[in-house]
Amino acid sequence: MKNHREKGLFIAFEGLDGSGSSTQVEMLRKRLVKEGYKTFITKEPTDNLVGGLIRGVLTKQWEMPPDGLQLLYAADRAHHLRFKIIPALEKNNIIISDRYAFSSIAFGALSVDFDWLEDIYKNYIYPDITFLVKSSPKTCIERIASTRLSFELFEEEEKLRKIWRNYAKLLKNPKNKMVEIGGEQPVEKVAEEIWRKMKKVLAGKSKSLAKIKD
Repeated sequence: MKNHREKGLFIAFEGLDGSGSSTQVEMLRKRLVKEGYKTFITKEPTDNLVGGLIRGVLTKQWEMPPDGLQLLYAADRAHHLRFKIIPALEKNNIIISDRYAFSSIAFGALSVDFDWLEDIYKNYIYPDITFLVKSSPKTCIERIASTRLSFELFEEEEKLRKIWRNYAKLLKNPKNKMVEIGGEQPVEKVAEEIWRKMKKVLAGKSKSLAKIKD
């Protein structure tokens, strides 16, 4: 991947299904808005046509080969970047994505080549920071079971263990600008840990970011 040139700030959240990352997306948005920054949330897979196909596979409504699924993710992400993420960054906004390319690599590498997946995204942009929320596979499965009636494609404890190992590999590469956050603390403590990291990022870009009063 490559760094983006826009003056806005691109934040991504990653983690195993059930890690608590989606909760932290909303908590961070509220904190940034409180601080006066124009901040928007988005997610992947998206709600567009291709995103709907992906969700059909994840919910086991239909099947396709693993490499085909990953190409759908790449197409969905390309559309997402062009029509939502990049326009937000061009307007100097902060945009937070609930999952991004690192999800496709970590989850996809269960079935297809890790290096092939990284190569797909060589011309896509990096987030300025990615928060990787770490919760154990066992905890994630328990949380999912308590909130939903069924499990999706990757939501098995052994699969989640393997996915976390892929995330750990991505975490080691400093170019990925990933920060690990402990996800089994109370949600308020998780949010404070994220905010401490976030302030360092804002310190370098706050002057260029759009404010609500603008």
